[in-house]
Amino acid sequence: MEDLGKNDDTGQPEETDSKMSTEAETETDPAVDETSPVETSDAAPEDTPSPEPEAGDTGDSMENLMDLYEESFKRFAEGEVVTGKIISVDKDHVLVDIGYKSEGQIRIHEFKDTEGNINAAVGDAVEVMVEWWDDEEERVILSKEKAANVKVWEEIKKSYDQEDNIEGTITNRVKGGFSVDIGVQAFLPGSQADLRPIRNLDEMVGKSFKFKILKYNRKRSNIVLSRRAILEKEREEKRAATLSSIHEGKVVDGIVKNITEYGVFVDLGGVDGLLHITDISWGRVKHPSELFNISDPITVKILSFDIEKERVSLGMKQLSPDPWTTAAEHYPVGSKVTGKVVSLTDYGAFVELQEGIEGLIHVSEMSWTRKIRHPSKVVSVSEAVEAVVLDIKPDSRRISLGMKQVVPNPWDVISEKYPVGTTIEGKIKNITDFGLFIGIDEGIDGLVHISDLSWTKRIKHPSELYKKGDMVQAIVLDIEKDNERFSLGVKQLLSDPWETVSERYEVGKEITGTITNLTDFGIFVELEEGIEGLVHVSEISKEKIKTPIGKYNVGDLLTAKVMNINTQERRIGLSIKRLEMEDEQALLSEYVNNMRPATSTFGEILRENLQEKMNED
Repeated sequence: MEDLGKNDDTGQPEETDSKMSTEAETETDPAVDETSPVETSDAAPEDTPSPEPEAGDTGDSMENLMDLYEESFKRFAEGEVVTGKIISVDKDHVLVDIGYKSEGQIRIHEFKDTEGNINAAVGDAVEVMVEWWDDEEERVILSKEKAANVKVWEEIKKSYDQEDNIEGTITNRVKGGFSVDIGVQAFLPGSQADLRPIRNLDEMVGKSFKFKILKYNRKRSNIVLSRRAILEKEREEKRAATLSSIHEGKVVDGIVKNITEYGVFVDLGGVDGLLHITDISWGRVKHPSELFNISDPITVKILSFDIEKERVSLGMKQLSPDPWTTAAEHYPVGSKVTGKVVSLTDYGAFVELQEGIEGLIHVSEMSWTRKIRHPSKVVSVSEAVEAVVLDIKPDSRRISLGMKQVVPNPWDVISEKYPVGTTIEGKIKNITDFGLFIGIDEGIDGLVHISDLSWTKRIKHPSELYKKGDMVQAIVLDIEKDNERFSLGVKQLLSDPWETVSERYEVGKEITGTITNLTDFGIFVELEEGIEGLVHVSEISKEKIKTPIGKYNVGDLLTAKVMNINTQERRIGLSIKRLEMEDEQALLSEYVNNMRPATSTFGEILRENLQEKMNED
């Protein structure tokens, strides 16, 4: 015992291999290096009352008293765990009565918690381990912590032998796994922490679980744990129970285990089932992640079950009736509905009326007046819209909808609002080669054809006279509801000058105008603004002329005779030749008149001429 007399800085003797050898035990299990706990003996009973001597038993009483006296000096073995009672507490030590002739000492720090509070009170019972005896000072050094350590190892051995689970708390991550506090530090390999690889290992730290002891070595303080073994056992038990209870048509509860683009894997209790995306909802589902998260509870119906392959097909929408079975009753033709736009295509917009029922609004049914090239010009996804049911086919799961039918068709009332002959005023919205588009009502434009811009002017392009945005007056000429055409005229605001042209230019009258154009077939002559006559090449001269080009010039004045007038075809025929022929006829007539017999004799004429000659002289 003299070898144990060295003291540390606290004045307490250090532990030595010879002292601690009392805690070591031989290996008793091939799978475990050191498993046998230190065997403990019961402490001497405390405060054992001395038996009162009976008459005639004086000798026996003295013997009992001597036994009790010797028992008070009984010496516990070093390393033995006993139960004592706290008799005093000071700043450095706690004194514990273990039934020995002197009290045992325990360093005060063994009773302090993490916050520095002392958890010791006089009268408390406490388990302690006898560390060593100080014969010189007749005192015994005890340890509460080492007693607890011995008890923990006893529990570890018991759990291992009986294949029981043990509680523990993961304290921190270490290389290859976790450190677990089960009373002593143990190692949990990462592969044994769960059934599947853990993505975020830090999530495990600080949590308490049950573990199975795979192996331990007390000498090396080495303990290997597994949580996976417990989970696998639980899963197998659940799996067997699940397989024996499920059948087609049964409604069961599960947990979302995994999410893919084509469906959701559900843990039904040791057995996984697939909830395909098409069986999630009667409505549209773009991706299952829109509706579920990992670990979400879910209620599903078993659609099919292959016990040999252990494949289970699940359905969620089957928990409620197919909405198309009553769609015709809820959405009769002609009824007005409200829905949300869920998808756009080139040819229209799909509108969800309720979960599982969608209708199509074709682009042609979006506006009475506008030509919609793409539905995005009118609606957008998630927008709420009103529509009218045009047709429904539950067997084909199709509903045709119309947006424009929500409001009256403007073409139904336009003819009443603007009857033919009405003068309107509007802004030019567009100019094309063939005319002007004038805004009448919202969505309705009227067309003034280029031929209806002027009675008389030759217009090559409407932009010669108008520009976009100009305000223009026009007269309603025609309305074609079926073809959705609204025809207007500007020139009709004035009377047609051709209607009175025969009054201004009588046939046979000589007129003078300006040459505006020369062609091989004749000469165009402007008589007034917008009124032209044609001198055909055959009416230019009595002589045969192939073309007037080169003989006349544009801009020259030309006199001709009106030959004919056709107000329907808006033509005036002129002739230079006839005018010349009339002039020649007049000369001939004058010449004939001059050839009549003389009323005077030759002599009288001669005398008259001589007389005139003399008068001149």
